[in-house]
Amino acid sequence: MSAAPSTPTYGEVTNQGASTNIAWHQASVDRAARALQRGHRSAILWFTGLSGSGKSTLANAVNSALFERGLSCYVLDGDNVRHGLCKDLGFSDTAREENIRRIGEVSKLFLDAGVVVLTAFVSPFKADRDKARALVEAGDFIEIHCAADLAVCEERDTKGLYAKARTGEIKEFTGISSPYEAPASPELLVHTGSQNLEESVATVVAYLEIHGIITAPAS
Repeated sequence: MSAAPSTPTYGEVTNQGASTNIAWHQASVDRAARALQRGHRSAILWFTGLSGSGKSTLANAVNSALFERGLSCYVLDGDNVRHGLCKDLGFSDTAREENIRRIGEVSKLFLDAGVVVLTAFVSPFKADRDKARALVEAGDFIEIHCAADLAVCEERDTKGLYAKARTGEIKEFTGISSPYEAPASPELLVHTGSQNLEESVATVVAYLEIHGIITAPAS
């Protein structure tokens, strides 16, 4: 008599019951048609960095700048996503991996929908970011490292998360008790720890213009 399957604990990832008899359905309107209609390409802007490095602030500011130009754009924020799509996940290494896997798949859908999607996640592990990159074609995944020293991030910590991590109240906190693997060669390095928000936004927008994702406004 076989043993009954164990019940997954909160935040545990399981493949039990995964769908197999499925096929990808081609949409009647493709990405190229959406780009032609909207006048800009879609892309995944993947903002990564320590907590407090300014990822969400920069992603939302860039989002506003693009929206003001009439572009289709949307921000996927780490905290917001954990209120719904990833509310079942904890913060173990395995749960973090699954969190980024889901975001990568959702970002791919936004890309296909013709949207510039901006993701703001610590995404501490290089392997997980590389898996998200591998989901799409070359040039569609733009890794943006929001670089700020740990001391600067702690100074900005309005939630007191770093203090709780240092006392052990929060376990597996990136930068304190869990590692952050900084990108070795991101598409864009933004020094969010030293330059102001306007400069950081201009850096990202200029990259998008130079690489033909969006068109520079007529002078």
